[in-house]
Amino acid sequence: MYKSKSAADAVKVIKSNDCVYLQMGAATPQTLVKAMTARHEELRNVEVCMLHTEGVAPYADPVLKDSFHVNSFFIGANVRHTLTAGNGSYTPVFLSELPLLFKNNVVPLDVAMIQVSPPDKHGYCSLGVTIGATLAAIDNAKHVIAQINPQMPRTHGAGIIHISELDTFVEVNEPILEHHVSIPSDVEQQIGDHIANMIEDRSTLQMGVGNIPNAVLSRLGNHKDLGLHTEMFSDGVIDLILKDVINGNYKKVSRGRALATFLMGSKRLYDYVDDNPFVEMREADFVNDVYIIRQNKRMVAINSAIEVDLTGQVCADSIGTRMYSGVGGQMDFIRGASLSKGGKAIIALPSTTHKGISRIVPFLKPGSGVVTTRAHIHYVVTEYGVAHLYGKTIKQRVEELAKIAHPNFRERIIRDYFDKKVF
Repeated sequence: MYKSKSAADAVKVIKSNDCVYLQMGAATPQTLVKAMTARHEELRNVEVCMLHTEGVAPYADPVLKDSFHVNSFFIGANVRHTLTAGNGSYTPVFLSELPLLFKNNVVPLDVAMIQVSPPDKHGYCSLGVTIGATLAAIDNAKHVIAQINPQMPRTHGAGIIHISELDTFVEVNEPILEHHVSIPSDVEQQIGDHIANMIEDRSTLQMGVGNIPNAVLSRLGNHKDLGLHTEMFSDGVIDLILKDVINGNYKKVSRGRALATFLMGSKRLYDYVDDNPFVEMREADFVNDVYIIRQNKRMVAINSAIEVDLTGQVCADSIGTRMYSGVGGQMDFIRGASLSKGGKAIIALPSTTHKGISRIVPFLKPGSGVVTTRAHIHYVVTEYGVAHLYGKTIKQRVEELAKIAHPNFRERIIRDYFDKKVF
């Protein structure tokens, strides 16, 4: 009844001036992306919008700027150059609100390109490792093109769609994109120690991919009855689940399940989540909803930053005027954890950059964006300890943050701050 097409034929539906949405993360449909880009000579002014995507992004080549314009809701490394090259834009948005841009037609979608598992005997496919805003994109795009890939895990939760919802599909058989992290450095291990000591038994965790989250997870082996309610998780949680450290027994939301909206990691992760009812995948406007998050007692949110000023303002999406990543879900979880009974909202970062520049600063660089405000901040953690800022005056915050700055910079950042401030 349903017939597949070649990728080249499937993307013929894309027209000049269309807006095309790509499924995010490890689920980005690589074959369709390449086929769309191959049509660059006949296409003009196609807007390609997405959150962070893994894999290739040939449409982002500045040479193709007349054909494609990149609109990033979260800027990945594969398209970061477009903002300076002139063929890309950045749209700041909370991850919890991204589906609303499509549902309310704020960003009208002509085409959604996604990747799914093969249909089961009832005709239902799984969105696998990424939901995010994909369901909203499917519901609101004029045309849905899918890669049907037997290597896409079938995950449980909200990401189940019937094959009849696909206007066009292409059958491929290729590995799901993997994301590997390096071994945490000594500094990251120290940060992991500090954060692990802050986490109580029966807490519910939000953490992303990266060395600091992995360093934290590696130190939780003796904890009990932890839960997982997070935008994403990676391989670091698997052993804790297998050891019954993470079991979700004391969560309020999706009790007894690990809740996420997208996954990125190794093939081990993808094999683990395949047909695993312990892992529940839901859309971003549920997982990242502050009202939903705060219902979990002892909610611990661990997020990163580019720099933090001495009053507690957190820059996480830019380096000065240079846009680097995005707002993402940081504020969703910072706020949700802050309002949770016994919750902890944590910003974690090394005290210096790889070039030895302090990341605790008297003032943010000109043009820097504030993702988490000084009113929302609770804890900041570096390798030198934990600064507790909630309820503290500005002067008290300066003292707290200076203590966890690198010793080489402590006196200087305090002096530079007070030289320009009057209290």
